[in-house]
Amino acid sequence: MSKPVQDSSVERAFGAGLLPISNSRRWLLVGLLFVASFINYLDRATISVALPLISVDLHLGPEIKGLVLSAFFWSYALMQIPIGWCADRWNLRWLYAGLFALWSLACGFTGFAGSLLVLILLRIVLGIGESVYLPGGTKIVSLLFPSTDRGLPSGLFDSGTRLGLAVGAPLIAALITWCGWRNMFALVGFTAVLWVIPWILAAPQNLQGAPSVRVDSDAPPQQRIHFNRNLLGICIGFFCYDYYWYLFVTWIPDYLVTVRHLTLVRAGFYAAMPYLVFGVCQPLGGWIADALIRRGWNETRTRKTMLGAAFLCGVMLIPAARVASPLGALACLIGGAFVGLANGNMFAILQSCAPPNEVGTWTGFENFAGNIGGVLAPVVTGFLIARTGAYLSSFALATGILLAGIFAYGFIVGELKPVVNELQERASRQS
Repeated sequence: MSKPVQDSSVERAFGAGLLPISNSRRWLLVGLLFVASFINYLDRATISVALPLISVDLHLGPEIKGLVLSAFFWSYALMQIPIGWCADRWNLRWLYAGLFALWSLACGFTGFAGSLLVLILLRIVLGIGESVYLPGGTKIVSLLFPSTDRGLPSGLFDSGTRLGLAVGAPLIAALITWCGWRNMFALVGFTAVLWVIPWILAAPQNLQGAPSVRVDSDAPPQQRIHFNRNLLGICIGFFCYDYYWYLFVTWIPDYLVTVRHLTLVRAGFYAAMPYLVFGVCQPLGGWIADALIRRGWNETRTRKTMLGAAFLCGVMLIPAARVASPLGALACLIGGAFVGLANGNMFAILQSCAPPNEVGTWTGFENFAGNIGGVLAPVVTGFLIARTGAYLSSFALATGILLAGIFAYGFIVGELKPVVNELQERASRQS
């Protein structure tokens, strides 16, 4: 009896323009993307947690620490648009596997870094490898699920990044205490390569989209990238979100050690809590919006309202720098982590606005803009700490930038419908 059900699922997917695979296999791929995202940020968390010890061994001051934290984002940001273009055109079964292996090996070899230059170069290679995770994952979700159901899988696969930090912060702190920061990098990076095996076994042979959608018979098969106000608003809004998020990623562990005077292990556990809340909120926000839309709520208003409410939670980062006790600071950081409710909806907004054959490319532009924030947040934070001797100004700046993202998504991004649909409507009116 299971085979007819599976065949029916495949037929419905094919009829909706999705990859013709069973529903269970779709969710298996989402699960593997979740694990890849988990490893992605586990690898990123290594540098943040190990930074107090690395800075002692390599004699790094606050400004140089900011430079090291920023180096990853130089290549990561610059690779987003090329990788997004590749995700729309190349077989993601092999593209994702190859770049996953590259970033894992870069993490492993960081344990052998003997100088600041080598450390920075390995962070740059790590950024090249990890550049595939968001354009590739978002493109795959758009090939597997219809627009009304994308909030949950989008938030779910990307929530692995936050859970990677939540688990990674205490795990990496414990590994450093047990075997030293160099052995920790080698252990985490080289064992991660094993993920490639189940991915190759589970992914379809041809994991890529159909050829470009043609609006009319006179349109060329391959059109230029569609730039419009939706893409502009998405890029600005994601920059605001990522600036806030990457301050969380790069500086919170160091803040807990240097300002709150926690031990490395205890700081790892404290940092894990807001990361965990952030990760749980990501699929939750997408699931809530999907459920409301299926009940008849307007998709545009529902996703934008959920996103705006989530961004407002970011104001909790400011009192985190002012409260007297470490527990009070932790409570404020956890409140600021409810920003994660926006995550699945941000990716669903992009998937609903982008032409189907440009989802990867639009995600590349989005993540390029966002990771300009990733380049700036660590450096600007280090600069402000060096000048003021405190975290308050940097936390307030990140919150203000995040709140500006509400305007970008609310007023620059318009109705959630693909560019192709707009062109088809325009053509029908002219005829």
